[in-house]
Amino acid sequence: MNKFEIREEFYVNNEKIKIISGACHYFRIVPEYWRDRLEKLVFLGCNCVETYIPWNVHEAEQGRFDFSKGNDIAKFVKIAQELGLYVILRPSPFICAEWEFGGLPYWLLKDDSMIVRSTYNGFLEAVDKYYDELFKVISPLQITNGGPVIMMQVENEYGSYGNDKKYLKAIKDLMIKHGCNVPLFTSDGAWDSMLEAGTLCDEGVIPTGNFGSSSKDQLKNLEIFMNKKKIKAPLMCMEFWIGWFSSWGKELKVRDYKDAANELKEILDLGSVNIYMYHGGTNWGFYNGANYYDEVEPQITSYDYDALLTEWGEKTEKYNAFREVISEYKNIEDNTNSTNIKFINYGKIKLSSKVSPFILSLFNTIDRIAKPVYNDLPLNMEKLNQGYGYILYRTNIEKDMTSANTARIVDCNDRAIVYCNEEHIITQSREKIGKIFDLKFDTAKDNRLDILVENEGRINYGYNLRSSMQKKGIKGGVQLDIHFHHGWDHYCLDFKDISNIDFNGGYKENTPAFYEFTFNVEEKGDTFIELDKFGKGCAFINGFNLGRFYDAGPTLYLYIPAPLLRSGENKIVIFETEGRYSDYITLSNKPLLK
Repeated sequence: MNKFEIREEFYVNNEKIKIISGACHYFRIVPEYWRDRLEKLVFLGCNCVETYIPWNVHEAEQGRFDFSKGNDIAKFVKIAQELGLYVILRPSPFICAEWEFGGLPYWLLKDDSMIVRSTYNGFLEAVDKYYDELFKVISPLQITNGGPVIMMQVENEYGSYGNDKKYLKAIKDLMIKHGCNVPLFTSDGAWDSMLEAGTLCDEGVIPTGNFGSSSKDQLKNLEIFMNKKKIKAPLMCMEFWIGWFSSWGKELKVRDYKDAANELKEILDLGSVNIYMYHGGTNWGFYNGANYYDEVEPQITSYDYDALLTEWGEKTEKYNAFREVISEYKNIEDNTNSTNIKFINYGKIKLSSKVSPFILSLFNTIDRIAKPVYNDLPLNMEKLNQGYGYILYRTNIEKDMTSANTARIVDCNDRAIVYCNEEHIITQSREKIGKIFDLKFDTAKDNRLDILVENEGRINYGYNLRSSMQKKGIKGGVQLDIHFHHGWDHYCLDFKDISNIDFNGGYKENTPAFYEFTFNVEEKGDTFIELDKFGKGCAFINGFNLGRFYDAGPTLYLYIPAPLLRSGENKIVIFETEGRYSDYITLSNKPLLK
């Protein structure tokens, strides 16, 4: 039986090793490219790959588990093993990772008493059931069972969130109960207060540090802490931040490659490392998270992270600089990738000529893609068993009520677009939702009020994980003048299936709409949709949700990997909420930035 041990150093079968690992999230990469990304990790000189495991991907709906296709974590790990890589798994219920709700499933919020990352029975019972399924998949992959998995993480940066050791021990005990038998670790900011709060040293769980600069000082802090706790173990930076994530409306975050490479050398002189991120990938669908500083800042669809590989998997200057540093510690053989990846400029694609009219207003097709749910007062997203996407709230305003001339949306996240009789009234975002706005009713007839609410992504880090902001949609109600209005239809637009969109309906300018583009492919290659002529929304290729776009930037594209294309006819559907569109889109071989 193979064995991984932590003594004064790391050992595999009594042979001392230095872990040089790279973070690579399988859930942010199409599975056809897993081997390519892992091969490039080997060619970098790394001997290990690390990945989070997002709970909300594998149990998107309570009690229904999915470990197939892009969720096949076992396949990803086995490819890593075939390439000679060890694997570090981080199966904690919370992962952060700039991922929606930090990887926690939305349905936890259906319990109004829920306290995530705590000993609350409802939370631990849900984790227990999840681990019962998850460990059936990952337990056989441990080194003790012939697999490549050498370590697993207990929780994730808990020291920046809480100090409940009973909770940490409960998570550790659940992992062991369900079959974990490799060494366990925690990872926290490498200063004393974080380490004191987030570690389980008395339980034999090894502490590691997360940082991006001042590496010597950070590792020294970690060493002092470990000596204080009488922990005999090597020093390891579990997240060496070599870049950063970006938010809508902000500049792309970049880091000088020479500076990052110098810090890498400092770490390797003193211990082991996991490079975060080696390769970032893409926040497909509605899985981008959000941070909260002075305000909510949803992250962009790209998780490029200024990593060693770009979002689309190309090597960077930073990759080459890191390879040079790593070559000082081990011999690196040159090799070639087994996956042939091309980038193709398919050019301009005209709005589909097969549909008449070409464009379809949301208001005319709504009943084809969502069945209305009636309630006296507006319901939030979670109460409607909806996790992500949009909700259209619709109500009738009888003509004898049209004397009302102001309205207010009460307690709503994240973005609301208001229409009266299909005419745009106002758009409110985040902190501005709740401000009174004017209405324009037709006093001669009944009126229809529509409110399209977008869930832009739940907060993935910090104290606001427990905030009421995590529940999406309208929670309080809608006031006309000073009274709450009753009688609402709810259309849940999660876009899990867009095949029922009827493009034979009518179209109205300046309303949310779907746009369809068809094109033929003879040779498949990676490509990028340029979306600078559109406002805000999401896009689909052959039914697959590529993610969100927003003209606020900094990215004005969506990445389409070749495996998502078909030989022959392909269909792009764009859902746009601002009334901005173009009769053409361009599929380019390069990404478009603002």
